[in-house]
Amino acid sequence: MASISSIQARWILDSRGFPTVYCEVELEVQGRKVKGYASVPSGASTGKHEALELRDGGEAFTGKGVSKAVYHVNEGISAVLTGREFRTASQVDEALLLLDRTPNKSELGANAILAVSMAAHRAFAELAGLELWQYLRRLYFAALPNQTHFPKLMCNVLNGGAHASNGLSIQEFMIIPDTGEIADDIQVASEIYHTLKKSLATDNYSTALGDEGGFAPTLATKENLSATELALDYLLAAVKEAGYSEQTSLGLDVAASEFYDNASDRYSLDGKQLTQKELVDVYTRLSTRYPITTLEDGFGEDDMEGWKALTEELGEKIKLIGDDLFVTNPERFKNIGLAKQIGNGVLIKLNQIGSVLETCQIINLAKENNYVTAVSHRSGETTDDFIADLAFASQSEYLKLGAPARGERVVKYNRLLAIKSSLL
Repeated sequence: MASISSIQARWILDSRGFPTVYCEVELEVQGRKVKGYASVPSGASTGKHEALELRDGGEAFTGKGVSKAVYHVNEGISAVLTGREFRTASQVDEALLLLDRTPNKSELGANAILAVSMAAHRAFAELAGLELWQYLRRLYFAALPNQTHFPKLMCNVLNGGAHASNGLSIQEFMIIPDTGEIADDIQVASEIYHTLKKSLATDNYSTALGDEGGFAPTLATKENLSATELALDYLLAAVKEAGYSEQTSLGLDVAASEFYDNASDRYSLDGKQLTQKELVDVYTRLSTRYPITTLEDGFGEDDMEGWKALTEELGEKIKLIGDDLFVTNPERFKNIGLAKQIGNGVLIKLNQIGSVLETCQIINLAKENNYVTAVSHRSGETTDDFIADLAFASQSEYLKLGAPARGERVVKYNRLLAIKSSLL
């Protein structure tokens, strides 16, 4: 048993320059004290069913301040939990969830709760003398085979949608290296990334970066190619020029909720207004022409008919991953994914649900039902590398971590290298 001796939160800036919550949790056992820390990510393209990220509103930080969430940690959560004894970090999470019984954590804020949750897990890992991934695996994933399986990397090297103001409808164009060795996968990602940069610059396109470190060129359509097809052509050319065609596939995060019009019941993709069937046909055509192995949020978060049609058409061919659809919520996944048999993959974002415990619950639930899992960063990130440990601990099939550029993305790549080194 360990007692919580202190919980302290403050605000820091995330990768987009907006405030987010940073927290330290200190544990004490027989005079020995250890600390765990955490900083909470934030999304730009967010699903309406996500747990509430508590923001201040008002003029400061254009309404995006987090002083209310910080206050809830320092004056609310800390007052209740400090001095109490816990055997595991999961027990801390159970206590946290009792403090806010709202369906979306709107009373305290998911960012407040998650900050304490993540920091507590780090503190308990330190207390046990374990790496974070070791502690997470022992606590939540002991039933899984004891493997040193690393996830495939989903590297967002071309940004569009809500991550870049460049006219691309689709939000993320990803490369997915698969050499069988994590260090080699990272090398492949880096080399393709820089090859892509060179080819874009040669064609006089901007190589400015979007929120997740990928390039954000404004691609002019040509030769009857849509902007989406032109972007995919650039990716394929970079993969080929770098010499990794046999080891690399492509992935799309469509984020279709962002370009769905409820009034017309149409999806506006590449300047065209498409019905559900027409959009399925687009995905079918793209997956035939390009080596696409993952497709995320191909339809809107509440468009069950579209998701059903997509699953029936492409579910046997590629991984159809739900992000806004499931929002890392075990109950929503059961009621929609399993009950309606739509999709075959779940995106995992800690701040969508607001606790490590619930995040690990949905990972296990997905695996039990033969859905792949893809642990993911957010567009607003920090240098916290928690998700690298989580993906490895849970033996998730994928880890979505942005481009191999910018410190808040690169730290996740480097953490994977550190884990690999520790296993040698």
